[in-house]
Amino acid sequence: MKVLVVGGAGYIGSHMVKMLLAASHQVVTLDNLCNGHRDAVVGGEFVEGDLGDRGLLDTLMNQHSFDCVVHFASFIAVGESVVEPAEYYQNNVAATLNLLDAMVSHGVKELVFSSTAAVYGEPEYSPIDEAHPTTPINPYGRSKLMVEQILQDYDRAYALKSISLRYFNAAGADPGHQLGERHQPETHLIPLVLQAASGRHKSIQLYGRDYATDDGTCIRDYVHVVDLCSAHLLALDWLKAGKGSGVYNLGNGNGYSVQQLIDAAVRVTGREIQIEDCPARDGDAAILVADASRAITELGWQPEFSALDTIIEHAWQWELHHWKA
Repeated sequence: MKVLVVGGAGYIGSHMVKMLLAASHQVVTLDNLCNGHRDAVVGGEFVEGDLGDRGLLDTLMNQHSFDCVVHFASFIAVGESVVEPAEYYQNNVAATLNLLDAMVSHGVKELVFSSTAAVYGEPEYSPIDEAHPTTPINPYGRSKLMVEQILQDYDRAYALKSISLRYFNAAGADPGHQLGERHQPETHLIPLVLQAASGRHKSIQLYGRDYATDDGTCIRDYVHVVDLCSAHLLALDWLKAGKGSGVYNLGNGNGYSVQQLIDAAVRVTGREIQIEDCPARDGDAAILVADASRAITELGWQPEFSALDTIIEHAWQWELHHWKA
C-alpha cells in the first residue's frame, strides 16, 4: 500500500513509519515538526508542512495515489488543552476536518485515527471497554471524541471508512534503540522516571499516596509503542478487507501502580531513584485499565511486549543510547 502518515515524525508516528517500511509499504510522512523530529523519520518521503494547509494536501494527493492515511498529528497534553483549548480544537478538530475533506475530494477512503482513552472521562467501571460512556473531562479528550463522531458522519455520508484506536498509556521504545520518546516538555511517567535514574532529573514527583489501591498510588495500563503500531497495521488490513469502520481500545489489560512502576525501574536500571511526594492532582482517577478484548478478537491483535520490565528496559536503553548517563 501507499500510505500517508500525518504526524509521522513524532513518538508513535515515527515507530509506525519504521514498521510500515519494514512491511514493504510505500510511505509519505507529513509533519510540521512542532513536536516531531526530522531525524526520527527513518525512510520514505518526508514533507514538512501543516495539516491545516489544504493546498499542500491537494498537491500531495495529486502527486500520490494514496491507499490510506494514518493520523497521529494531534496535540496531546491534557493540562495544556485546559489552558489553550483554542489550539487543541484548531489543530485536533479543524485541521483533521481539512484532511478528511481532502481525502474525500481525492477519493482516499480509508483512515486509521490515533484516538485516546481520554474520551471516556472519569471511569464508571474498570477495566474499561468500548461500551463505556464517553464523557471526556478536558478539551483534549473532547477534541478526540469530536473527531471520532465526525468520522462516523463521514462514513455514512461519504463512505470514508475509519478505525479509531483508543490508546491507554503509550510507553517503551524501539527495541533496536533507533527511536524513542523525545517530548519537550516530557509529561509521560516512564521517561520521567528514567530521567531521574539517569541523572537528568534529581527526582521523580509522585502525585498522591491515598488512592483506593493496594499501595495508595494510581494504577495505569501501559502498552508498548511497537504493539500500538502493530495494531495500526492490523487496522489497515481490516479496512483493506472491506470490514468497515470501528473503534478499539489498545492496552494490556494489566494495571500497574506508580509505585510498582518506580520499583520496576529501580530493578531494571540498577539505580536508586529519588521520589518527591506531592499532593494528588485533580482529575486523576485511581484506576485506568483497558479491556482490549475487542481488538484481540476482531483485529487479531497480540501484544508482544506486555511485560512492564520489558517496556521499561526498552525505554531505558533509549535513554542510555541518547543521554550520557
